[in-house]
Amino acid sequence: MKWSKRRERFRALLAEGRCYYPGSVFDPLSARIAEDLGFELGMFAGSIASFTVLGAPDIVMLTLTEFASQVLRICRAGNLPLMVDADHGYGNALNVKRTVEELEIAGACALTIEDTLLPAPFGTGDGKGLISVGEGVGKLRAALAGRRDPNLVIVGRTSAVSVTGVEDAIARAKAYTATGVDAMFFVGVRTRAQLDTIASAIKAPIFLGGAGAELYDRDYLASRGVRVCLQGHLPFLAAVRAVHETLKALREGTPPAEIKTGAPADLMRRVTREADYETWSRDFLGQG
Repeated sequence: MKWSKRRERFRALLAEGRCYYPGSVFDPLSARIAEDLGFELGMFAGSIASFTVLGAPDIVMLTLTEFASQVLRICRAGNLPLMVDADHGYGNALNVKRTVEELEIAGACALTIEDTLLPAPFGTGDGKGLISVGEGVGKLRAALAGRRDPNLVIVGRTSAVSVTGVEDAIARAKAYTATGVDAMFFVGVRTRAQLDTIASAIKAPIFLGGAGAELYDRDYLASRGVRVCLQGHLPFLAAVRAVHETLKALREGTPPAEIKTGAPADLMRRVTREADYETWSRDFLGQG
């Protein structure tokens, strides 16, 4: 299976003992760029999916079908092993099982299921609550039951560090890893002291998101069992800014020839794989 080979590569990366910064991608072209630049793996976040597909904020408006469709578009564009943020699994434990099935078919190499209470219930204020440990365990057991390719990496995820504290995060991680998930993803670890405490208590590979600035040292992270550390999602934000500034300049009357922010022709030729299409046109259409 094409996807299974990529998953083998992803698992091999986790076994190397290094820490990787994934390229944050959001569509086929961004995934190809990340691959061409040498990123070992890509990351497609739920928030970026909401921005890209719906133009909506990260408040769980996206559906599983919409998310999986974009994952498939990204995966089929190249060979970059892709990790995806499956949020809360789009519902209860039964929904989580189906989420895993759909994302496996779409080509994801790894996926995270989090214990945030989503979508935010009525009257809960900031919407940063957590589900119970028991429900979290049930969701991860369902996720594992939904996996058909044993190479697919399933990751438990918790935001407890910034919501209920490090002690609760560790307790949750121990319960989640006991289900047999392949790794634990912690959101909101800000200091080395926090990570040192977590790493001393958790034997599973660690993934980090929203990490504090003092943690960005790959040798240190690797020594603490961190195998993946996100760097945020600047590529999409940069793309939004570039589009806004270009359209604004055009609207204000700047001649197109004076705007130098566009991608050059040779870059567009590479990322669209134009040479491949030219070859196929000669082979199959008798053109050229």
